Amino acid sequence: MAIKFDQIASVLFLAVGVLFIVGSKNLDSSSYGSAVGPDIFPLILGSALVLLSIRLFYETFITKNHQRTKEKLQYKPFLIIFAATLVYVLTLETIGYVISTFLFLFVCFQMMERSKVILSLIISACFSGLVYFLYVEVLKGTLPNWPIWFL
Repeated sequence: MAIKFDQIASVLFLAVGVLFIVGSKNLDSSSYGSAVGPDIFPLILGSALVLLSIRLFYETFITKNHQRTKEKLQYKPFLIIFAATLVYVLTLETIGYVISTFLFLFVCFQMMERSKVILSLIISACFSGLVYFLYVEVLKGTLPNWPIWFL
């Protein structure tokens, strides 16, 4: 990618991250039946986005003197991951967090590296199960449950 594009993208991501942090302050700090409030995730996500955008902006200055090769844009993987994200959002409530997250991660990992199917299955299953366990059991939060037909 072009250095100028990376600089502009980092500034835009920084603004989005700050907006996430500011917006999370307007949410309630707790929700009914949950020890973790709805403000936690946007706050963490915004903070991560701010930190990563600062790093990207910094790296554009470091690599400014290095010559970068022009890469061909990959539209097909982008469109597949974008479609998978839309399907994930639309099916999260109906098929539950664990199944929809597992399928979404598996599709994304396969788009990045097709040859490692077993590794993608293992990582997708472990991540979705571990996050569900930590958030629901340890933090006492709520996530979309398993579908009725699955139980």
